Amino acid sequence: MKPRNRLKKLAIAPLLFVLAAPAAAAQERSILPPEGWAGDPPDVNALIAFDRVQSPLRTTITRYLQDKAAIERRYPVHYSPVRTERLRAFHNDWSDKLAEADFDSLDQEGRIDYLMLRNRIVYNLEMLALQEQRWRDMAALIPFFDRLRALEETRLDRQRAEPRAAAATLDAIASEATALAEAVRLDSRQRNLLVNRATVSKSDALRAADQLDHLRGILANFNRFYDGFDPLYTFWAGNAYESADNALHAYAETLRGFLTQGGEDGKAPIFGDPVRAEGLRADLAVEMIPYEPAELIEMGRKEFAWVKSEMKRVAADMGYGDDWRAALEHTKDLAPPPGEAPWAIFEIAEYEESYVDALNVVTLPPLAREVWRLKMSSPELQLRNPFFQGGEETSLAYPEITMSYQDKVMSMRGNTPPFNFPTVQHELIPGHHLQKFMYDRFNSHRADLNWTPFWIEGWALYWELDLWDRADFPRNNAERMGMLFWRLHRAGRIVFSLNYQLGRWTPEQCVDFLVNEVGHERANAEAEVRRTTIDAPLYQISYMIGAMQLRALHHELVASGQVTEKEFHDGFLIGGPMPIELFRALLSNEPLTRDYQSQWRFYDTMP
Repeated sequence: MKPRNRLKKLAIAPLLFVLAAPAAAAQERSILPPEGWAGDPPDVNALIAFDRVQSPLRTTITRYLQDKAAIERRYPVHYSPVRTERLRAFHNDWSDKLAEADFDSLDQEGRIDYLMLRNRIVYNLEMLALQEQRWRDMAALIPFFDRLRALEETRLDRQRAEPRAAAATLDAIASEATALAEAVRLDSRQRNLLVNRATVSKSDALRAADQLDHLRGILANFNRFYDGFDPLYTFWAGNAYESADNALHAYAETLRGFLTQGGEDGKAPIFGDPVRAEGLRADLAVEMIPYEPAELIEMGRKEFAWVKSEMKRVAADMGYGDDWRAALEHTKDLAPPPGEAPWAIFEIAEYEESYVDALNVVTLPPLAREVWRLKMSSPELQLRNPFFQGGEETSLAYPEITMSYQDKVMSMRGNTPPFNFPTVQHELIPGHHLQKFMYDRFNSHRADLNWTPFWIEGWALYWELDLWDRADFPRNNAERMGMLFWRLHRAGRIVFSLNYQLGRWTPEQCVDFLVNEVGHERANAEAEVRRTTIDAPLYQISYMIGAMQLRALHHELVASGQVTEKEFHDGFLIGGPMPIELFRALLSNEPLTRDYQSQWRFYDTMP
């Protein structure tokens, strides 16, 4: 372990760190604002003083993000080689210029931003290569793509369309899309997709359907520019545009209809697009997680086994012996009647905020406690996330009057007060609401550059684990079972989501795992797996892995007395989203080099 620089208390700030200076003399810098920053209103002088010592790369990162967004707006057609090449040139040019920066002159905050920007550029280049491969895989399903994109790209190049030629192109696209849709319908009878395009997979078809929706929007922009403003265009292309738009829509829906055949009880089967080992490699690299997927799965299994043993212990205290399933079933039956659930949430929130406030281990700005709000989750949203979720405006999942009887029962059983007990602090205070409140106000450039779920979800679950360790926090065994249920769920997410992304488990196997091993209601398990097929590849593992990173770092720095709990927690929130390994470097003043690579094996030191 490298030697740590000690904290220095100065008059202008409660916490100052001595950071490695570019020259021989050290330079003192603050990672927390001076006293008064959390007030309502805040001490403006404190904020001014803090702003003067922030990362020198904030403007650089803002420029990168704004330029990238501008290019994506200027070249809007997804999978277009024109867009791809422009973005590749942009990222390569930025990479070259970044390499010319005087890294050694940067302080620790600046070096952290440098490394995050470097990693993000590398990742974005890898994603461009992945998109090119995905286009090659599905190109046979959209043979008219180049002609369609050329209409809008020519317009954005400030060149005028020839009305009759545009009409002919639109008419041909309508005919081709209609013929392709009919081919899919014919092939569907044999459960095969476009027999004359045998190499196209269902994943390719799913992406093609989404791309067709996108192309309809592109075509609408093209048409809106001319229609009604250019009489010759409207004369020639008015009907042709409508035919093309309808044909593209019908073709996309036909593809989705083929993909969703075979569901039981009228429900479409779950279908996704796993990224496989290569996709996981890129995401693990940008998140600075130096573990292979197999190692992460093993971590998940170990945590899973520990939680199961704890559930059996609590079940015994509840009078169910070691039958944790029976104890879990009892907890599921503690739902309040319809209309009463919000008031249970408000009671839990009041208790938990007061409990955390009394600990005095993290700053709770009064305005953050004042402004959060609750809303009810729609039946449509509950299909993808059937649980309590949110931030400043948090959604409560509970039965809505139009839902079927079975869906109502499952929604109630999955959202009882004991299950909401840990999720209230996860979503509100000190969880996601407090996080966003802070990163909207401090180091917001990092949130825009590197909105990492390991920082976001890891923090919220870290608090669930921390509060579990405080024996007087849960008020009864039902609340203990609720806390353990979600902890089991997050450990299980590592196991099933990585197996899914690696292509080892089907969505159906993932659902069965959640029902049989975690104890979910089947409809809720299906919603969870649907979410897995939509979210970023590492999102589901980020909860437990991020929490374990923070627990390991807390043990390393707080338990050893190098920083206080409040300094640790406030520093994390004010530092803004970053790979947790870089937060470790910020707190400990770990030496950082221009070519620094992830190396922190956090699981080895986790308590």
